Amino acid sequence: MQRIRVLVVDDHRIFAESLAAALAAEQDVDVAAAGSGLAALRCLERADADGRRFDVLLLDADLTGALAAARDGDDDYAVPLIARVRRTHPELRTVVLAERDDPRRAAAALQEGVSGWIAKDCSLSRLLQVIRGVLREETHLPPALLTGVLRELTATRKHRTESERLVESLTPREHEVLRCMVAGLGRKAVAERLFLSPHTVRTHMQNVLGKLGVHSTLAAVALARRAGVGPADLERAVM
Repeated sequence: MQRIRVLVVDDHRIFAESLAAALAAEQDVDVAAAGSGLAALRCLERADADGRRFDVLLLDADLTGALAAARDGDDDYAVPLIARVRRTHPELRTVVLAERDDPRRAAAALQEGVSGWIAKDCSLSRLLQVIRGVLREETHLPPALLTGVLRELTATRKHRTESERLVESLTPREHEVLRCMVAGLGRKAVAERLFLSPHTVRTHMQNVLGKLGVHSTLAAVALARRAGVGPADLERAVM
């Protein structure tokens, strides 16, 4: 029997542990619980080190936009948890556990690569159905959310055209810096990767924010993602 490894993440630790205990009663499910986004990242890293990667992430809707700490201590820059997980664990299927239907957040989650959105108070059998379904490459949404999500996705496509126009105004170097920002790198890491001084990188980042018409790194990353800008390839050394 092939076992399914599930990680439950909820900032209400009691809920996470209770749900994990219920899932653990299934013969084919191994489950762990984490009480925060950062704890989830550490749990995923330990699983990688042990060669026992998780298959499904059950994530509290309130944590979908939570910020994961930057790698560099000198920057406040951070990236949404879902984006970071998708970058480091592209094979992991994520299902959002929500207390209420929210078409806008559900649409944003789907665009980040989430495979399902389900109510926290759903039955265990329904949750298991969704878990097994996403492992078959299915996408699960409550029927009541479908119309609202489609409306949000249509609006997002309109915003994407404007975002693409703004990104096209960047110089090649600014575009390279933006891709590093999308990858979650702070100013110091960008400087090391591109062989630039931190001061020069700071100037480039300020120019990027100005040309994109935003006031924060997080907003710039969100706009870049709408425009289809992917992260810099962190595995490839810059020559």
